[in-house]
Amino acid sequence: VTHPRTTSHQPPMLGYRFTQFTPPPAGPDKGFEQLLKVFLQLVTITSGDVQEALSWLNEVDRQYGLTDDEYGMGDFIEDLKKRGYLEENPQDGSLKVTGKSEGEIRRSALEEIFGKLKKSGRGNHPTPHPGLGEEASTDQREFQFGDSIDQIAMTESLRNAQLNHGLSSDLLLTEADLEVRDTEHRSQTATVLMIDISHSMILYGEDRITPAKKVAMALAELIKQKYPRDFLDICVFGNDAWPIEVKDLPYLQVGPYHTNTVAGLELALDLLRKRKVANKQIFMITDGKPTCLKEGLRYYKNSFGLDRKVINKTLNLAAQARRLRVPITTFMIAQDPYLRQFVKEFTEVNQGRAYYSSLQGLGHLIFEDYKQNRRKSL
Repeated sequence: VTHPRTTSHQPPMLGYRFTQFTPPPAGPDKGFEQLLKVFLQLVTITSGDVQEALSWLNEVDRQYGLTDDEYGMGDFIEDLKKRGYLEENPQDGSLKVTGKSEGEIRRSALEEIFGKLKKSGRGNHPTPHPGLGEEASTDQREFQFGDSIDQIAMTESLRNAQLNHGLSSDLLLTEADLEVRDTEHRSQTATVLMIDISHSMILYGEDRITPAKKVAMALAELIKQKYPRDFLDICVFGNDAWPIEVKDLPYLQVGPYHTNTVAGLELALDLLRKRKVANKQIFMITDGKPTCLKEGLRYYKNSFGLDRKVINKTLNLAAQARRLRVPITTFMIAQDPYLRQFVKEFTEVNQGRAYYSSLQGLGHLIFEDYKQNRRKSL
């Protein structure tokens, strides 16, 4: 008996072929993106003065060779106008940044300070109280009657089954092996960010206002992307206090002002009263002691040490905020001993928090505290 001869047809072997990587040539788009990042930083530092920012950019280009013969600074300025980052006044030819630039500045600040974040669909905050929700917490527990199948942690449950019943060809999985991940309740939060714009924010050879602006812009963009149902109000305080819009942040400047912390706190509490949410808080970025009050139409000022009258009024507002269940987190970007003593007393009265931060670490502190402060009962 003759058996038919069989042949096996093996598919060709799949693999990888490695060759030397040759980077693509840097085109105009790459040159534009690199210059745009530097330009937006300079716009923030110059408080929105486009002419001054471009002058600085030219000087940086002269020293470090950011452009070449293929793509020059004139090309970059034309591209800024064509792509909608700059708007030219037809009367006098002056340039100003557009809403597109303002949005890009905020996104750039967010990336610089907090890192790249994925946009969240709902943007709610977790509280520490487990329950039905849409975001899993890191806490796990045994399965209970009524738990959703979606909550079962399959990897941990299968591991429990192997530990409890051994390895065999037939996997035995019982109710006692199941673990579930708790989900977390959600909450809305209203935040007021107070920014000190007194003259000391640019004294002593240190620019403190630019990092404060960047943190404010990054926090605003963070809330927009990740917590879109939250509320953020921003107010500035010098001799007086007034609210500003997020779009105004790149143009914020310090003035010849004293530090009227009382006016800032009064305005912050007024803004929070309008927000009908359970969680409310105040973040205050400052580098100095309170030195000013407004009494009627006149200003009471004292920059020499800690004025008893000014300090007592400030502490009274801290206590009022505590009674309203509004914690105040103070970010003190100065290290004077008597300032630390004032902030310590202020924080104890309010039962809030205080951080003595370098400018470099300010953003991360605010981000972590922002997440932590919303973990409250509804």
